[in-house]
Amino acid sequence: MIDILTAAQLFFPNEKDIKCEPLGNGHINSTFLVTTSRGKYVIQKINTSIFKDVNGLMSNVQAVTHHIRKKARAEGCDPERATLHFMPTPNGDRYLNLNGDVYRIYVYVDNAYTIEKMENEEDFYWAGVAFGKFANDLSDFDASKLSETIANFHNTVSRYNDFEKAVEANISGRRDEVTDEIEFVRARKSFTSLFVDRLNDGSLPVRVTHNDTKINNVLFDEASNRPSTVIDLDTVMPGSYLYDFGDAIRSGATHAAEDEKNLDLVDFDLGLYEAFTKGYLSQCKDSLTEVEIELLPYASIMLTLECGMRFLGDHLNGDVYFRIHREGHNLDRCRTQFKLVSEMENKIEEMKKIIEKYL
Repeated sequence: MIDILTAAQLFFPNEKDIKCEPLGNGHINSTFLVTTSRGKYVIQKINTSIFKDVNGLMSNVQAVTHHIRKKARAEGCDPERATLHFMPTPNGDRYLNLNGDVYRIYVYVDNAYTIEKMENEEDFYWAGVAFGKFANDLSDFDASKLSETIANFHNTVSRYNDFEKAVEANISGRRDEVTDEIEFVRARKSFTSLFVDRLNDGSLPVRVTHNDTKINNVLFDEASNRPSTVIDLDTVMPGSYLYDFGDAIRSGATHAAEDEKNLDLVDFDLGLYEAFTKGYLSQCKDSLTEVEIELLPYASIMLTLECGMRFLGDHLNGDVYFRIHREGHNLDRCRTQFKLVSEMENKIEEMKKIIEKYL
């Protein structure tokens, strides 16, 4: 393994003085800020244990960012602040592969900041604007040209089958302690196919999706406090707009932590739901089909149930996928998601009215 500074020097062979320092708090790739005489850049070591198809990943990222920059130019916007700008290696390659260690580099977006914890409805509204514009900018991009870099990422039927395998195997020996949670999922088995069936029969269009629509994946401009750039593009691949909308609501329309142990503190805030919906639809409502509009109210329930299933499955498998920091951590996460599912189900009619309001 080589160190990050050595990797950075290979991208800038003529630079005499290069500085590297850790950047951000991502859990998958190793990310560093690189300072050179030419400017600032971000270098990342890609986690190839998760992203096995690096060629497909980088092809996706470059195709999508090129498309967004083209749209920005047409709109008279700064294309270098509209999306990330990945740099080739000195040999013109998309990334460096150094004995199995894979590195890529992109231009650092200066004078920008992220919001790690959503504090108010205005923040969530602007996150909705950012992800809605991302969807709209790519609404005319042929998603079939993209690779599926993580197979069945939001395929809830596949996720349900994985969950049942975890229940059957019971590797951790914890199955008898979580019978209520298991029954919660099984009662919703038929629901898990709602989106997948429609994607398979073609009534739900396949779209370019981000697949990690948390608010901290939006860069805000320091001067205007408005969204500048959607970042963390590694999971961009074919999917459904419903995935991005639903996961944003799952992660943002509650005041509770994802691993909150006191379920009385877990809430689904319709004010936050409305703020994001208003921002999102302000940008992409004209791109949505009738089927997408019909299913949009169920998106947050689906993605929250999926996440809870995954946490519960990992708890049963012995905590082998999600990093834990205490005994029963994945079970706490699972219960939080299931509490949110129940609250969303109880408020589905209000959610439908909010969506209708902004259409």
